[in-house]
Amino acid sequence: MKRNWEALVLRAMGGRDFRLTVLGAEPVGRHYRRLLVDDGGLLAAGKPHPTMWIRLWFDAAGRPHQRAYTLVDPDPAAGRFTLEFALHDGCAARWASTAQVGDTIVATMQGSAFTLPDPAPRHLYLVGDAASLPAVNSLLDAAAGIPATVWLEYADEGEQVLAPRARTHHEVTWVPRGDDGQQLVDTVRAGLPAAGDAYYWVACEAASTRALTRHLRRALGVGRHQVTSLGYWSAR
Repeated sequence: MKRNWEALVLRAMGGRDFRLTVLGAEPVGRHYRRLLVDDGGLLAAGKPHPTMWIRLWFDAAGRPHQRAYTLVDPDPAAGRFTLEFALHDGCAARWASTAQVGDTIVATMQGSAFTLPDPAPRHLYLVGDAASLPAVNSLLDAAAGIPATVWLEYADEGEQVLAPRARTHHEVTWVPRGDDGQQLVDTVRAGLPAAGDAYYWVACEAASTRALTRHLRRALGVGRHQVTSLGYWSAR
């Protein structure tokens, strides 16, 4: 499969390619599949960090197509990590649903960077959904001793099979998406306090992410350095 202009741009921006090899696969409920992969040297080249993501390249009817995925449980010593795929229609899902041990796929590492604030915040407020739950879990793992309030949106009850890694001092609320995602925005707005010693991380549908970020910055006056936000997907 020939690479397209996106690959050339990523390489010009410092992107590095690695070939991942499938080591194992298991279903997660009816709608997800989890793949364990050998990293092909990726973790040695880039220091693992919470919310770390890569771009995978798929064949879409003979044309290259890339999508971003968050690394789950990266293990630099073993040179492997896990990826979780939603099995809906699309070239990524088709590849993941049939991937077997020994299959390979190209991954580009470029653009992923995140560090928790120093000094550590006294509380985390995290907003996500099934798409960003691996990133949410990586934050809960990295800041295991910090109290956290988490809101997770779901469009289908089957998405709740992807369990958040919550400890006793983590409060998790699942919110149904409904027709337009407004319920998540309203629920989070009602429960978000403004705190100078807290950290806010928002990564869900793009319009919801923008609405909640505006609320944090304008209505609550939360400092820019206290907020990380990213639209993981768009409903439009």
